[in-house]
Amino acid sequence: MVKNLKKKYTHLLKDYQLIKNIHPILKEIASFFNNNGKEIYLVGGAVRDMLMGKKIHDWDLATNALPGEVTDIIARAGGKVVPTGIKHGTVTVFYIRQSAEITTFRTESGYSDGRRPDQVTYAAGIEEDLSRRDFTMNAIALRLPAGDIIDPFNGEKDIKAKIIRCAGEAAERFNEDGLRPLRAVRFAAQLGFEIERKTLDAVNRALCVCAKVSQERVRDEIDKILSSPLPSTGFRLMEKTGLLKLFIPELEACRGVEQKGFHQFDVLDHSLHACDYAAANGFSNEVRLAALFHDIGKPCVRDIDEAGVYTFYRHEEVSANMSRALLNRLRYPNAVTDKVCHLIKEHMFLYTDEWSDSAVRRFIVRVGEDNLDDICRLRRADIYGFSGNTPDYRSMEKLVKRVNNILASSRAFSIKDLAVSGNDLIAAGIPSGIKMGAILKELLETVLDDPAQNTRETLLEIAGKLNEKYTHT
Repeated sequence: MVKNLKKKYTHLLKDYQLIKNIHPILKEIASFFNNNGKEIYLVGGAVRDMLMGKKIHDWDLATNALPGEVTDIIARAGGKVVPTGIKHGTVTVFYIRQSAEITTFRTESGYSDGRRPDQVTYAAGIEEDLSRRDFTMNAIALRLPAGDIIDPFNGEKDIKAKIIRCAGEAAERFNEDGLRPLRAVRFAAQLGFEIERKTLDAVNRALCVCAKVSQERVRDEIDKILSSPLPSTGFRLMEKTGLLKLFIPELEACRGVEQKGFHQFDVLDHSLHACDYAAANGFSNEVRLAALFHDIGKPCVRDIDEAGVYTFYRHEEVSANMSRALLNRLRYPNAVTDKVCHLIKEHMFLYTDEWSDSAVRRFIVRVGEDNLDDICRLRRADIYGFSGNTPDYRSMEKLVKRVNNILASSRAFSIKDLAVSGNDLIAAGIPSGIKMGAILKELLETVLDDPAQNTRETLLEIAGKLNEKYTHT
């Protein structure tokens, strides 16, 4: 008796907390539907996150009101409706600076493109609507504004157990939508959950459906894995299920490529450790991508020297070129692709105290001022990936200090920073063209060697001598 009362009290307390956490605007929107005799529920990831004690940011709602009825109800309340997915019964509602997607209860059938239903039919109730969803943890509804839970697949139990399980038969769910296997892997990385065995086994059998998914969708899931606390969880599951070979074969090819020397891992595990380090330290998405792909050229260039040691000459250039093709295939923005590939190409620097100030200045020019912090972050991640243990970064700290000192004392790192311009050289009798370009480059090299030379008088004198030299050669 006492045990039953305690269980009932705990359940009531949980329901109270859920109701308490429902946003007042959401309750107000729900009241408009209830006053018109319609049901409305919070569904999907928002309910999952509420049950996990997380804040919710996106509102996905389901109702038995038809799209036209939704429009009328919200319009009468002074809100605005945009038919963002009217073909599938979805509209986006804007009300008092808040937005929500509202979808009429529906069932789906026929998935000829492996992603979207060929036919959508409005359903009679919320349970039927929930039956079409991907995972049990996402197939839960919260009745508004009452706050009671509708959970036909025991998703709350799976959330508590930290398990990802398909709602219904896994093979059926995955054959409907080829993105769902990748979502399962991504959720495992994001939430720290395990994928239930039958669900995991069904992924490999659905690869032909996964292959139909657009590259943009794949890219979005990869970015979400990269933003998770431990990206390697997602990528290891991708490898285990065949998703890695399907979507990122360049990375999968790094498995079993041994390195020796300072390295304790093969190229794939090394890259995953580097990526985890970048994520753990809050580095940007570009640095995480660079950490993940910085060595994908190694399988192509690996050789063995006379001492029996593996060599990977120019792997950074090959990796950068391969990464550009890979990122273009995944439809990454050009700015992201350029940044990632530049970081990869320049990641193989090894600072020592013997570096002259001139060498440091050339390092700044080669990497670019805007990339200095990120190239050092990538190098730290790369070094961490040797063993998975935090190494001594004092030499890196010395380099950063020297770079900062040089940046504070000199601003001449490009031709536009020179004390003379092309017009100055023309006025001095040097015609524009290839010769002038060569002279400007030599003037920059002079200033990189000795910033004190960056005066108008000195550079014009040097330019005159160079002009005579080029004229007589």
